[in-house]
Amino acid sequence: MEEYTSGDDGNFSTDETTALVKECIEGVIGGTDYNHNKVNQWTANIVEHSLTHLVKHGRPFKYIVNCTIMQKSGAGLHTANSCYWDTTTDGCCTVRWENRTMYCVVSVFAVAM
Repeated sequence: MEEYTSGDDGNFSTDETTALVKECIEGVIGGTDYNHNKVNQWTANIVEHSLTHLVKHGRPFKYIVNCTIMQKSGAGLHTANSCYWDTTTDGCCTVRWENRTMYCVVSVFAVAM
């Protein structure tokens, strides 16, 4: 994990974070088919890559990243997040990604320090 360094902007950017997380997902599972033996490794890698890239931006946040991967089988998947925080400084985003064999849902929470 990288150390915190002061960046030029202290605001949470949903668009920038969404793009960063999508890049991390693509880098880890982009063109692969679902394999239940690799899901633990994939989720850990997506979370770690996302956290590392977020911290490198040097913004004054503590981050929480959650990743769920589910095989496409026709079953439903419902998720919800709720936060009690300062909406003027803190932020979150959820990224939904899919290919022909699986869904990946990543939530990022940024809490100002």
